[in-house]
Amino acid sequence: MTIQFGSFNGICQTSALVICPLLGSTQGIEPTCYSRNVDIGGTLIFQPSTCFIHIVAIIMTGIMIYHIRSKYTAVGRKEIIMFFYLYAIIELLAIFLDSGIIPTASSVYPWFAAVYTGLIAATFCCLLINGFVGFQFAEDGTPLSLWLLRLSCLSVFGIAFFIAIATFKGFAGFKFTKPLGLWIIYILWPLICSVVYIVSQLILVFRTLEDRWPIGDIVFGTAFFVGAQILLFAFSVTICDAVQHYIDGVFFFTLCILLSVMMVYKYWDSITKEDLEFSVGSKATVWEVKDPLLAGGGGGMDYVEEDQSNYHGAPASLVGGVSGQQLYTQRGYGGRGYPPSSERY
Repeated sequence: MTIQFGSFNGICQTSALVICPLLGSTQGIEPTCYSRNVDIGGTLIFQPSTCFIHIVAIIMTGIMIYHIRSKYTAVGRKEIIMFFYLYAIIELLAIFLDSGIIPTASSVYPWFAAVYTGLIAATFCCLLINGFVGFQFAEDGTPLSLWLLRLSCLSVFGIAFFIAIATFKGFAGFKFTKPLGLWIIYILWPLICSVVYIVSQLILVFRTLEDRWPIGDIVFGTAFFVGAQILLFAFSVTICDAVQHYIDGVFFFTLCILLSVMMVYKYWDSITKEDLEFSVGSKATVWEVKDPLLAGGGGGMDYVEEDQSNYHGAPASLVGGVSGQQLYTQRGYGGRGYPPSSERY
């Protein structure tokens, strides 16, 4: 397949993209080979295997969002979580568009396809901005940082949505026969954002972090992203013919994009550390208990007190609900330690 700048003809003849039925001519551009459809209750479902990957992607994204939200004090937590929310919305919308639940002949299909296109552009914009969060140009989690991210993504979404719907409908000087603007925001923009994000994170790791292991996450994520493009644009027809139309390049593209998104989470998780001292919210006292078998001297137990302004007496313990008076016998609180003896209690 030959990719021509500003033209979707070669791309859509190879891959069954969401926007292809709306480009080239009034009948759209039909791919050379595409996945089989299945009949469920009298409704034809296109790309069933790809839809399954979309569902898996939504579930996995939910799990990743849950873990990100649980790291209360991690750097860039609120910024990166927006990226995963946008990705989950894209996958949800893709289920209806790829499967044909919203038919391509429907009058609302171009509008949903335009929203889908806008969300893709906004998601890559969010990834791009997240690449600079670690440099602390604006302190993460502050209104300045969050609103800069939100307004940037909203602006990119609005621009991409307008270009897409204008191209599909053929107004404001845009034509579905010459979709140059759509080609830029759908093909070129994600590539630019991805390259900038990868380079910025490599600079961050080499200049800021002592640990080099996160580079592996970047390499794997990049490999999955590049592999997704190759499988979609170069080998989709080959794969489709080889497996007798059961799956095509869109299936592997969706799977590889999911894996690359998971590596974005893995990378972010590896470079952020949770500050447990401040993650317990309103608890008055926090204790760090070390393993008595690994520590030397003094019973092998130590603790760090965060706040004692509202508490007097022997501190509490996180071990089995026992009080500090029972556990920390070597710290001057008296008693015979745990378990408590019958003479004292």
